[in-house]
Amino acid sequence: MGGMALVRKPGPSISEGIVTHIERRPVDHERAAAQHDAYVEALAGAGWRPVYVPRADDLPDAPFVEDTMVVSGRLAVLTRPGAPERRPEVESVARVVHELGMKCVRIVPPGTLDGGDVLQVGPTVYVGRSARTSDEAIAQLTALLPERRIVAVELRGVLHLKSAVTALPDGTLIGDPACVDLPGMLVPEEEAGAHVVVLGEDRVLMSASAPQTAVMLEKRGFFVTKVDISEYEKLEGCVTCLSVLVSD
Repeated sequence: MGGMALVRKPGPSISEGIVTHIERRPVDHERAAAQHDAYVEALAGAGWRPVYVPRADDLPDAPFVEDTMVVSGRLAVLTRPGAPERRPEVESVARVVHELGMKCVRIVPPGTLDGGDVLQVGPTVYVGRSARTSDEAIAQLTALLPERRIVAVELRGVLHLKSAVTALPDGTLIGDPACVDLPGMLVPEEEAGAHVVVLGEDRVLMSASAPQTAVMLEKRGFFVTKVDISEYEKLEGCVTCLSVLVSD
């Protein structure tokens, strides 16, 4: 595996990002910037070439670039985020995707979709019904990806589907059964252990805040790269939120 990793550096207004399900805590911009650099370095070390979307310092949540697009092969589905103040993030992402030569389509009003609600596992695309993602948008995504199997998923008490469940390289789901009902889920040792980025056939990226889950996955034969994203976790962010991977 390998390819491109679309990322966006945090701006000084990151501490003003939206918080929905947790208590607001101060975010240190300089520390967030350093953590972002280390995160990108980890992706690059696993063979993913960083492609930087231009900074958007007036948009606090802009580093959570995952929410702006869903990639299926060489098709980029540009989203329409559920939080209106996040919708301006999409245009700069759209320009970069066009420059990369990818085909672009869009979720259109009245549909709303956050990329964090979309989990792709082989031919199946799970989409969370959340405060940010509507049934209308799920119907649009189904029409835009006719070759994929779209499965709508109910959520409890989390911002996005991938706040509750992700998938390991072998397709095994890892998630919190208190938040989502999907069969065959591996249950992580820590809440943050439900969040993995697949870097390769036997390699995953995880938050340093899930050390016991990392050990559990290593025992299953996976190589685990751990990164500290504590400043982003204060904003309900996780390792998946900070990039969009586009395979070669």
